[in-house]
Amino acid sequence: MVNMTVIHVGNIKDRFFADAVAEYEKRISGFCRIKSIEIKEKRPPESPSDAQISQLLDQEGEKILLSLPRDCYKIALCVEGKKMSSEKFADVLQQLPHKGFSEAVFIIGSSYGLSPKVKEKCDLRLSVSDMTFPHRLMRVILAEQIYRACTICAGTEYHK
Repeated sequence: MVNMTVIHVGNIKDRFFADAVAEYEKRISGFCRIKSIEIKEKRPPESPSDAQISQLLDQEGEKILLSLPRDCYKIALCVEGKKMSSEKFADVLQQLPHKGFSEAVFIIGSSYGLSPKVKEKCDLRLSVSDMTFPHRLMRVILAEQIYRACTICAGTEYHK
């Protein structure tokens, strides 16, 4: 299994989300290395205009792009991305070494999403649902799906 990095905008303030992410990261570490890179969330003015939101996303996007490791497979989590089953997701990750990648990087934006520049640089745009989730909860969902993919690839009993 390739190593994993999660680049996320903002931190987790709720202990129950932080505990869940920590638990899944501990489980994932039995299969591969996983690390997290936090990008400080920019605070917009109250009732921001579209132009202000765009500027905010561009600023966050520049920091995200500077944080990307070299030669990694970049996956943007965004609602307009491709949907896939857990088995297909596991297969995508399992095929990365055969395509010359040793690391998968997942990118989670702020509550306003991701800069178009970041999405353009990614190898895959992934959506977990048509529904909208808080980006802090998305970290938990992503961590669980990465763990599930690891167990599918390893053939363990977790995925039923």
